[in-house]
Amino acid sequence: MRIGILGTGNMADALATHWVRAGHDVIVGGRDAHKAERLATRIGGGAKPGSLRAAADSGQVVLAALPFGVGVDVVRDLHVALEGKVLLDCSNPVGPGFRLLTEGGASAAQQLATAAPGAHVVKAFNLCHEDVWRMRPPVFDGRPLAVPVCGDDETALGRVRELVQDVGCEPVAGGGLERAGLLEATAALFIALWVGEGADAQAIAPPLAYAAGPSHEEEETEGGTRAFRQGPR
Repeated sequence: MRIGILGTGNMADALATHWVRAGHDVIVGGRDAHKAERLATRIGGGAKPGSLRAAADSGQVVLAALPFGVGVDVVRDLHVALEGKVLLDCSNPVGPGFRLLTEGGASAAQQLATAAPGAHVVKAFNLCHEDVWRMRPPVFDGRPLAVPVCGDDETALGRVRELVQDVGCEPVAGGGLERAGLLEATAALFIALWVGEGADAQAIAPPLAYAAGPSHEEEETEGGTRAFRQGPR
């Protein structure tokens, strides 16, 4: 797969490194040619540096690894080059006080879709710190990290699911692009819990078997009385 990277920051570095190792052709695009060249050299494996436009032109999938507030302007400038392509958004619109900057409006991913109406925007890779994505692979207690993926085009979703697997993770259907805002809000909550409270965000949800609560089944006891047995469904 040909992958264009818009941006030269930590998320670009972490994800592109996995994809190069998986055999994909990667072009790292940046406003600063020196930064793009330096990142491509660090990634290695044949990754090539270029401009933002070169990355958009080359990629079947284009990763927008750009801060919220910057991505829309960059994508709008490149909308012709992005026509018909997968535009992968990993941004988090989270501001001071762990505030969701898009509250009451369109999600960051939907704003990119408006800026490049011919692109197939997919939201993924926004729930973890970049150093989690650098892990080879991100597996915890023997279980690969699950990555929710939101988008409207099935071909685009299929390509992103492949890229999730190339990172060593398990893709999870997150619904259409209209649900991307829920992923972004989840990131804001998780960051507030992890960073603001030092709390284990994983602990706020029960295991899948208990997602609808424990089952309650009456059992006959040895003494002839009725009792309730609790357990997973």
